[in-house]
Amino acid sequence: MADDHPIVRQGIAALLATTGDFVVVGQASDGEEAVALADALCPDLIVMDLRMPGLDGVDATEAVLSRHPSTKVVVLTTYESDDSILRAIEVGASGYLLKASPEDELLAGLRAVVAGQVALAPAMASRLVGRARTGGEPVPRTSPLSPRETEVLGLVAEGCSNREIGRRLFVGEATVKTHLLHVFEKLGVNDRTRAVTLALELGHLPRG
Repeated sequence: MADDHPIVRQGIAALLATTGDFVVVGQASDGEEAVALADALCPDLIVMDLRMPGLDGVDATEAVLSRHPSTKVVVLTTYESDDSILRAIEVGASGYLLKASPEDELLAGLRAVVAGQVALAPAMASRLVGRARTGGEPVPRTSPLSPRETEVLGLVAEGCSNREIGRRLFVGEATVKTHLLHVFEKLGVNDRTRAVTLALELGHLPRG
C-alpha cells in the first residue's frame, strides 16, 4: 500500500491483518516508492493514496499498470474532484474508495476488486452518475454542513460532550444529537472521530 501518512498506512495494514485473506507485503510513502516496490514485489493488489509528494497516485497507478497489468490498484483517498476520479479510472484503477468509509465497506470494496469487479464508494458512484446525466459537466459541490452543524462539530473537535455542547449553545442535548446525525449523514461517516477528521481535511473546520 502507498500513503504519505504513516498513521494511515499502519491503520490500513492493521485492518487488513485482521481479515485473514490479505497479506501486506510492502508499504510506500510516495508514488515513486510505490512503483519501485511494485517492480520488486509484483503484488496482486495495491491500495494507493491519491495525493502524495512527488509522483501522485494517478501517475503512480499509470506507471505500475504499464509494467504490471495484472496488478489491481484501488485508490483510497479523503475526497477528490470528479476529474480526479475519472483520471484514476482512465489510467486503469479498479476502485476508488474513501478513507472515511466504514471498515466493512472498505474491505468489501477491496475484496470486490480482487474478485475482478470495480469498486466505487457510494458517494463517488452517485457523483459520476450525476455527471453523466449533466452531459459530463462536474456536479457542483457545496459545503455539506450548515453554520450550526459546523459550530457543533467544532465543539466536538475541542473534546466537548453533547451535554457540554448543548450548554454552550443554549440548546437541548437531543438537539445536539440531531445536528450530529445530520453531520454524519452529510459526510458519510458513522462516528465523531471520523466526522472531525474528514471535516478538517475538507477544510470545513479550522486547523490548529
